[in-house]
Amino acid sequence: MRAMTTLSVVVLASAGIGHAVVTSLDAGISRVDAFKDMKNRPQAGHGMNILLVGTDGRDKITEGQRRAFHLGGQPCHCTDTMMIVHISEDRERATVVSLPRDSFAEIPAHRDQTTGRQLGAHPLKLNAAYAEGGPQLTVRTVEDMTRVKIDHYLEIDFTSFMKTVDVLGGVRICTATPLKDSYSGLDLTPGTHTLLGGQALQYVRSRHLDGASDLGRMKRQQRFLAALIERATSSGVLLNPMRFRDVTRAVLGSVRADIGFGTDELLDLGRAMRNFSPSSSEFTTVPIGQMDFPVKGIGSTLKWDPARSAQLFQALRDDKPLTAARRRSASAPTPVETDPRGIRVQVANGTGTAGLAKRIDTELAATGFATTHEPVTAPAQLPTTVITYDPRWDRSAHTLAAALPGSELRAAPGQGPVLKVTAGAGFKGVRAVRFEDPGHQDQGAASVVRGNEVVCSGDA
Repeated sequence: MRAMTTLSVVVLASAGIGHAVVTSLDAGISRVDAFKDMKNRPQAGHGMNILLVGTDGRDKITEGQRRAFHLGGQPCHCTDTMMIVHISEDRERATVVSLPRDSFAEIPAHRDQTTGRQLGAHPLKLNAAYAEGGPQLTVRTVEDMTRVKIDHYLEIDFTSFMKTVDVLGGVRICTATPLKDSYSGLDLTPGTHTLLGGQALQYVRSRHLDGASDLGRMKRQQRFLAALIERATSSGVLLNPMRFRDVTRAVLGSVRADIGFGTDELLDLGRAMRNFSPSSSEFTTVPIGQMDFPVKGIGSTLKWDPARSAQLFQALRDDKPLTAARRRSASAPTPVETDPRGIRVQVANGTGTAGLAKRIDTELAATGFATTHEPVTAPAQLPTTVITYDPRWDRSAHTLAAALPGSELRAAPGQGPVLKVTAGAGFKGVRAVRFEDPGHQDQGAASVVRGNEVVCSGDA
């Protein structure tokens, strides 16, 4: 999750602001030799591959921040989040692939950086590679697992993440359902929220919002990264030297990068990415073949699907987009967190437009809702489309509201499981929705979304 901020550093630091500013950034970044004496590496493909890691380092967190944002506990000195960011050779697309922290990995032979003992190859969870051998072993392990050659390594921690979000003025996040996690302290009501640093950290750290655990968290991290890109590219920070300077200063104390990622690389990347936007990015997670793969001495791990993960990484090597040509963002399906197939809906016409209820019923059914197919005429006309619902089915109500932009939610205790839609004069149409179930990625191909599909819509 802190790795998300590192991608913003790549974008911000390389926006063509000026050589002097970028040179000062280069001088301030801590360096690590992530590729020292590495042999038998994968063959280079096309484009640039950056391994972004977020560590759980919290030595710079204040006591107030620890209490406010639930940041207590001992760090594991491992990678809390790991992503491969592929920048296409034409510099017009970024593909972000999340690598689950609990992935089953075969760690290459190495010398343990804590004990100094020489260790042979052995199984371990992917995030533990950092604890045993630091950035270099992390890169080696990822390359062995993916056969994708890593060109650059970037690392960030809790403090830098929060400072960067704060200096950008916060990042806008939307949710159709309540998000409450007692472990991270996250507590968001349905709707649109602008999250500042500490709350943003809670959002991307939360693993106990649903049964999807880390897979669900990675989807929220991807949404946050898309929103972060939108904020950085739409706020003018890329073209404002003073704001750019403030953002870079906010992260210099915590970012670590490989020795070869310097001023020339930043400027080259920046010149190509001046027109970067959420629609230029695509996000996915490595396809999982077995969710609870037991390993003696390690516990439960996630085992990648060998065939589908191989296809994914071959696409990165070949510099091919993961998403097919899509319609413009206005018509892209809106992600929802409740399956519309289980949501019963009765439609009524509260306008003078003949046949409107039947049309809404048909369109809601087409996007997956279990409509009654028996539209009725409301007893009175309404200025706004209203959804009435029993509070026991509030998650279903927010999913339905996502399909009816501009609608108003009204609780009706005792109404029962059927939601009622009364179309008003201000009806704006039915928006297609797409149910995302991160807990069942092992049952099909990993979903791929573009950034513009998961950021808040203009009328949210």
